[in-house]
Amino acid sequence: MTWTLHNLDSDTARSAFEAASEYADQALLNHSVRSYAFGAEYARRHGLAHDAELLYVSALLHDLGLTPPFDSHTLPFEEAGGHVARIFTAGLGWAPQRRARAQEVIVLHMRDDVTAAEDVESHLLQVGTSADVSGLRVADFDPAFRAGLLEHYPRLGFGPAFLALVEDQAVRKPTCAAAAYVAGGAARRIAANPLDA
Repeated sequence: MTWTLHNLDSDTARSAFEAASEYADQALLNHSVRSYAFGAEYARRHGLAHDAELLYVSALLHDLGLTPPFDSHTLPFEEAGGHVARIFTAGLGWAPQRRARAQEVIVLHMRDDVTAAEDVESHLLQVGTSADVSGLRVADFDPAFRAGLLEHYPRLGFGPAFLALVEDQAVRKPTCAAAAYVAGGAARRIAANPLDA
């Protein structure tokens, strides 16, 4: 199988990549792209119809709440990132309902109980981020797809860097989803990710 980013190419997609590139370091940016790619490939393999542009924009912006300019002292990072996406997509001219969807997809990606039937884009972003962060379901993806994705968007020490970011969130915001994620064994799962083997 030839690796592909599912041919997503639009002014909106390019703008999202450009905005994410300005705020995320290369490791976090690559994670965002890989998260989209895993989610989109999962959708392709399982026949899940979805809004590819909404998924891509949400994936590219989903972790900006972890970056210093957008890290809120009161909001969980996924909620802060959701607000960033809402403002960003307003600038693109998205209708209010579609802006709200981008925000919702980002907020819900930290939950593992959103099914594809309930919200396909949120489910796909959760699948994509879980595959990339901790290797969940990663063995189900074609090895050629994984290899090509890592060649184009290498990990660059993403696992330990991401763990440090969420551990910081957990300390400062002990009731947030990141705190529950850390308490639930994030360090062990991240360290065992086969993508880093």
